[in-house]
Amino acid sequence: MLFCRTVISRSTAMQAHKPAPATGFSNANYEPGNQVPYGHPQYAPGTYQGVAGMGSYGFQVQAMGVPAGLGVPPIHNQPIVKEGTIWMPIPPPLPNCPPGLEYLTQIDQILIHQQIELLEILTGFETNNKYEIKNTLGQRVYFAAEDTDCCTRNCCGPSRPFTIRIIDNLGHEVITLQRPLRCSSCCFPCCLQELEVQAPPGTPVGYVVQNWHPCLPKFTIQDEKRMDILKIIGPCVVCSCCDDIHFEVKSVDETSTVGRISKQWTGFLKEAFTDADNFGITFPMDLNVKMKAVMIGACFLIDFMFFEHAGDNQQRTGVWQ
Repeated sequence: MLFCRTVISRSTAMQAHKPAPATGFSNANYEPGNQVPYGHPQYAPGTYQGVAGMGSYGFQVQAMGVPAGLGVPPIHNQPIVKEGTIWMPIPPPLPNCPPGLEYLTQIDQILIHQQIELLEILTGFETNNKYEIKNTLGQRVYFAAEDTDCCTRNCCGPSRPFTIRIIDNLGHEVITLQRPLRCSSCCFPCCLQELEVQAPPGTPVGYVVQNWHPCLPKFTIQDEKRMDILKIIGPCVVCSCCDDIHFEVKSVDETSTVGRISKQWTGFLKEAFTDADNFGITFPMDLNVKMKAVMIGACFLIDFMFFEHAGDNQQRTGVWQ
């Protein structure tokens, strides 16, 4: 009898001194034995952490051993599939970042693929260019479309003025590129090529300005106040067989390389019969998103200046010819 009373008293004392639930846990029945060992990371249940250095791809796994009453957070950063195309997940809005440019804060490399226009191949009739802008995972970040009238396209050719509208996966126009009609001759150094980048449309964030040079294609990337930020220097001969063509992005004093715009070799057939080009752009992850947008604009300007006529044997081989 005395032994039973002692056991009951000890059991009552243990319940009276039961530790309170750990911070962040709402289950009153949480037992100390379920605690994560000291020094180990405490992840939210249901979120796949992946392998270190591999990034997070938004997958969801079944939570195992989660105490009852613990809510599973909603799934974020899921790739979006629209009409068979996988779009990059929508990032959250960021302060001091133009709307729609938040995507660029998460990437340091993008790929630009020009779509092949069958009508243009069969008839030689110049159509509006269209481009897919993707990240390294193959997810579409933006879609770009030229907005130029028929007469301008077919009369002015690759030297034409143009407006390119870049939209995100919500259909919002987030970047507008405007190229005025300018000269492309060494005889007119005061009226060389220029491109204005707006983000959002109507708000200039930077410019791409061609610099006169007797041999090399050179450009300056400027901010909205026309201050020089970066330089772009291309090769003396802007053509190559079976190899990529690189335009180096350098600091203003041209002493260090900070990025690159590369025209990628796409194969004999595509290079010979179409002007649909592929480009790769690399830049520092921490580069201002506005300057990343201007680098995208510089890529389009380079495409029109040097590679737009690759399919009809009129491609320029140098900065002036």
